[in-house]
Amino acid sequence: MAKVIAKVYGDALFDLAFEENKVDEISSQIDVISQSLKDEPDLKKLLTHPMIAKEEKQAIIENIFKGRADDDIVGFFREIAEKERFKNIEDIISYFQDRVREYKKIGVAYVSSAVTLSEKQKKQIEQKLVNQTPYDSFIMNYSVDPSLIGGLVVRIGDRVADSSVKTKIYNMTRNLRNVSLE
Repeated sequence: MAKVIAKVYGDALFDLAFEENKVDEISSQIDVISQSLKDEPDLKKLLTHPMIAKEEKQAIIENIFKGRADDDIVGFFREIAEKERFKNIEDIISYFQDRVREYKKIGVAYVSSAVTLSEKQKKQIEQKLVNQTPYDSFIMNYSVDPSLIGGLVVRIGDRVADSSVKTKIYNMTRNLRNVSLE
């Protein structure tokens, strides 16, 4: 259910930003607000508290954001408070940010390697991903997993490219088990 809520509200915010031709402006303001909510967890507790009336929550939103954030964002947050969806705000913001990255053709890649990669290797991997995908740039996330033995595992969204030695050994072992020596 939370994913559906995030999609509905995230899509609505993106569509609003797109229609108003304010994708960059709203996106950067949402990033700041998202960080503020992380820095001030009491604000989210206040806006999700069941004993506080919707009208009071909307007034709090007005007092905090009016004049500091785009009126469309203030209205959006007022609507979230009205529908009692503030408990899903992180998911909504995350979904919205994903939509903005897709719109700007910015991919997010997770690369695991057996050893630490040099900056040159990282640049080569990123360039190869740009050349082989519809994305113009990437947010790269690197990690080291010595169990891979060698090679790389690259994940972009729900797609995985696994060229690790660990997987190759596993596949050879599985194939050898199926060999009949008769």
